[in-house]
Amino acid sequence: MAAFLWALLAIAAGACIAIQAPINAMLGRGLSMPVAAACVSFLSGALILGFVVLATASFEGRSPDWRGPDLWLYVAGGALGTVYVTTAIFLTPRIGAAAVMAFAVSGQLLAGILLDRIGFLGMAVREISVGRVGGAMLLVAGALMIRFL
Repeated sequence: MAAFLWALLAIAAGACIAIQAPINAMLGRGLSMPVAAACVSFLSGALILGFVVLATASFEGRSPDWRGPDLWLYVAGGALGTVYVTTAIFLTPRIGAAAVMAFAVSGQLLAGILLDRIGFLGMAVREISVGRVGGAMLLVAGALMIRFL
């Protein structure tokens, strides 16, 4: 049952990403600059998460150990998110939300297979199998069909 609920949560998160793309694209058109829209998106998200951190820390009676992680970890996730959000803002009006999401998910899956294989940053190693490669190729084919057919 828990696995099913986790899957539903992941689906809901994916839906949020799909909804976010046209919202940010409209913001980009309104601001006349996709990069400005990405900045606003990140700033508003950071503010909301800041309140969530404060509330969570208060509720749990503890605070984050800000000195714990390596410095590069503070920047890497935001930098990668910047590439994704800015690209989605730029491409959504040009190729459509469904195509952007399909290609983005394809990229996530292909990268995920590679990251699993090498055990990136201490993750458990998962071998590349015919099923994994076949599933990835089907997803890429689906993305191409969504965009071009």
